[in-house]
Amino acid sequence: MTDITTGIAAAGGPSPGNVRPAGDGVRVGVIGAGIMGADHARTLDRWVSGAVVSRIADVDAGRAAQVAAEVPGAATDTDAQALIAAADVDAVVIASHDSTHAELVRAAVAAGKPVLCEKPLAPTLAEASAVARDVAAGADLVTLGFMRRFDAGYTQMRADLAAGRIGRPLVVHSIGRGVSSGPGADSESAITNSAIHDLDIVPWLLGEPLTEIEYRAGNASGGAPEGLQDPHLLLARTAGGTLVTIDIFLNARYGYDIRCELIGETGALSLIEPAVLRRDQDLVSGYRYAEDWRPRFADAYRRELQAWVDLIRGRDGRGELATLQDGLRASRVADAAVRSLRSGGQPVTVASD
Repeated sequence: MTDITTGIAAAGGPSPGNVRPAGDGVRVGVIGAGIMGADHARTLDRWVSGAVVSRIADVDAGRAAQVAAEVPGAATDTDAQALIAAADVDAVVIASHDSTHAELVRAAVAAGKPVLCEKPLAPTLAEASAVARDVAAGADLVTLGFMRRFDAGYTQMRADLAAGRIGRPLVVHSIGRGVSSGPGADSESAITNSAIHDLDIVPWLLGEPLTEIEYRAGNASGGAPEGLQDPHLLLARTAGGTLVTIDIFLNARYGYDIRCELIGETGALSLIEPAVLRRDQDLVSGYRYAEDWRPRFADAYRRELQAWVDLIRGRDGRGELATLQDGLRASRVADAAVRSLRSGGQPVTVASD
C-alpha cells in the first residue's frame, strides 16, 4: 500500500510537508462534538502520543465550546469545511452525523489531509460508491472507524483461528445489544449504523467476504420506537461456506453487551465481556454491564487512534486500520441486508468488488 504521505501528494493536495514531522504532534481537527466526537477528542488529547487536538467543529457552537474546554488549546468552529481548510489542522476525524460523512471525506482528501471517518462511509451504498470513485486518487488518505479490529478479544480470536487452533471455521454467532437506540433509529439504520460493525468484523476475523445475507424479524420489543423492528437477525454465508448469524437488539435495556462465538471443526472460541469488577452483595454475585459502547471499547478506540496517528507520522504501516475499500465492502453487505428487509426477508447476493 502506498505510504500515506505519498497519498497526500497523489491526491493533489498540499505536499507531505503539510503534515508535521515525526518529532512534532499531528494537529488533529475533530468534526462533531456529540458523544462520539467528544470521546475522540478526549482520547486523542489524553491517551494518544504524537497528537494534538487543534480544532473542534460542530454546528452547535456551545457544544463545540464545551468539548474544547476539556482539551487545552483547542479552537472551535461551527463550519466543518473551515476546520478542514485550517492551516493548523494536519489531519481530520469525522464524527458528525452519518449524512455528512461523504461530503467531508471528499473535502479532506481534496485538502490532502489524512482522515479517519467514523462508520459508515455513507448512509447508502450509492453514496459510498460515489465518494469512493471521487477520492480514488487519494484513497490511502482515508481510514474507516471500525475499532473492533483493535479490541483484544477479537484480535486474539483472529490469531487463534489463523493458527488453526479450532480447525476450519463452520459457524459464527455475532451479537450486539444496547440499552436503548439512538435518536431517529429505524430498521434500516439499525443495519447501516449498528450492524455494520458486525458486517466488518466477521469478514475480518475469517479472512473472507460475506456473499449472501437475509433479514429475519419476529416479535418486536415494546421498548423500541416506531419504525424500528427490534430485535432482528441477519443470516449470512461467507465465500468459504461459513454460516453467520448476526443478532442486533438495540433496546435490550439490561446493558451494552457484545458477544461473538466462532465454532470450528475441533473447538470453539468465545468473546467474553471484559468485566473488571465482580460485586457480591445481598445474596447476589454479578458484574456490571457498560451503559454504552464507550467504556466497553475504550481501549480499542485508543489503540485505533494511536495506530492512525503513527501511520500519519510514518512510524508504522496501516496494519489493521480499515481502508476506504473495507468501508465500501461493509456498505455493500449492509445494502444487501436492507434489500432483504425490504423484500420481506428474501436472501440477497452481495455485490462483488
